[in-house]
Amino acid sequence: MKTSARRHRTWAAVAAAGLAAATMTAVAAPAAADEPGGLAGSALYVDPFSTTLEAAQELDGQARADAQLLGSIPSGSWITKGTPTEAQVAVDRIVDRATALGEMPVIVVYNLPFRDCAQYSAGGAADTAAYLAWVDGVVAGIGGRPASVILEPDGVGIIPHYTTLDGVQEWCQPAELDPATAASDRYAQLNGAVDRLKAGAATSVYLDGTGASWLNVGEVSDRLIKAGVERADGFFLNASNYQFTANSTAFGTWVSSCIEYVTNVAAAPGAFGECGNQYWNGGPATGWQGVAMTQYAEWSADAADPAANTSGVDSRYDLILGGAEPSTHFVIDTSRNGLGPWQYPADTYPTHEDWCNPPDRGLGARPTTETGVPLVDAFLWIKVPGESDGKCYRGTSGPLDPARGIEDPAAGQWFVEQARELIALAAPSIAPLTCHVDLTATRLGKGFGAVLVIRNTGTEAIDPWRLAWTFDGTQRLTRVIGGSFSQQGAEVVVDAPTRHSKLALGRKTLVVVAGTGAASEPWQFRLDGQACTSS
Repeated sequence: MKTSARRHRTWAAVAAAGLAAATMTAVAAPAAADEPGGLAGSALYVDPFSTTLEAAQELDGQARADAQLLGSIPSGSWITKGTPTEAQVAVDRIVDRATALGEMPVIVVYNLPFRDCAQYSAGGAADTAAYLAWVDGVVAGIGGRPASVILEPDGVGIIPHYTTLDGVQEWCQPAELDPATAASDRYAQLNGAVDRLKAGAATSVYLDGTGASWLNVGEVSDRLIKAGVERADGFFLNASNYQFTANSTAFGTWVSSCIEYVTNVAAAPGAFGECGNQYWNGGPATGWQGVAMTQYAEWSADAADPAANTSGVDSRYDLILGGAEPSTHFVIDTSRNGLGPWQYPADTYPTHEDWCNPPDRGLGARPTTETGVPLVDAFLWIKVPGESDGKCYRGTSGPLDPARGIEDPAAGQWFVEQARELIALAAPSIAPLTCHVDLTATRLGKGFGAVLVIRNTGTEAIDPWRLAWTFDGTQRLTRVIGGSFSQQGAEVVVDAPTRHSKLALGRKTLVVVAGTGAASEPWQFRLDGQACTSS
């Protein structure tokens, strides 16, 4: 994922004569909402300065509207590099704004040494000491305020020089690392990060639990325990991937059950092999007949397709747990799994890379902390939908992605074509934004002035209307024509005048504002609480 300096368009060309005569009508600033507790049940924070809305600043037309739509939905805020002080500052800005609104920020911490085994998302801290010092910066940025941390995607799934429970040496074998210590170093890094982050009582921490089409249940359960999951709040699944939510829910429940069995029922470290998994689904309910489960269908206990039926594995856990209940919670990334994984054409590409910008995928369930599943704390958009997984060559020499016929952007860069696909094929479907703001403006001495033309493009009238936005610094409004205003910190609200409070369907209204500070354009406006497109 990328990190870059923010780009701001300046408020750009309107006469100031009307502003000079404007009068200010101010109302009391709203009080901050109560701070949330843990992730489950909290209101998720939408970052008004996300990388998605940053990308929108360089786009126009449909591509700009797509980015603004995606930027209106809570996504993970990725912290990926920098010094400990830079990490602290970046995290503090996000958590400070979220706390002021009483909302929960989701911070993706992604800076392990040799992350992604130096593939598309290569990078990370130099060594264990540097990494833990950097995590200390993240911890300082959060402070004692509520935050949820997605700790190191792929951190448990891809471990350098790792040997599985079955004695298989995995593929990630960087020559720069000592094979004798690389795996233990990874666990030291993850355990150290968990302990530092959990020292803040209001921080929720989730470790990488891979996904339903990756490690088997016993293998990932063993790794999670070694990484410190019992001291964390749980684990996350399907990060940056495409597995169906139903499959991730079943898989996560099995992982939680396996952890319960190994740690509290069998209390034996060698018991992971007794944990039922997705690669053979036999059990008491199926007469111990089973098959490998398919990732291309949604799993359930009553599925007619034996390869999608969970009843065998479910019954195995009922048998071995003997009434004990799994208690390790998890979250699921639903950012791109609406249609499930890409069923790539056989014998077409040397390497299919079905995780890397697969074509014709759709957005999945919207982020929420009300899942209806006791063990599932949230459906999150951990991956920022619309940002590329990397330059996908699928075993060819490139530079084109043979599945798309174009060159994909580098990892973390905005991918216009993919963003359009995800929106068009979203399941459940996603509606376009229902308001638009045209802005023209100019600098006024040490301040700025702007005309905002607000249009209701929805399906019903808004009465009374209210326009809100977030400044990026110390800007202060001083005058407003066409409404009354309040400002608390960077948060601004303009309320409709009493005699002209209704904004009918398809109609426009005009607001003129003046203020002090830098003339930088807000990246997103909100009308009656709903995000707008802007130009």
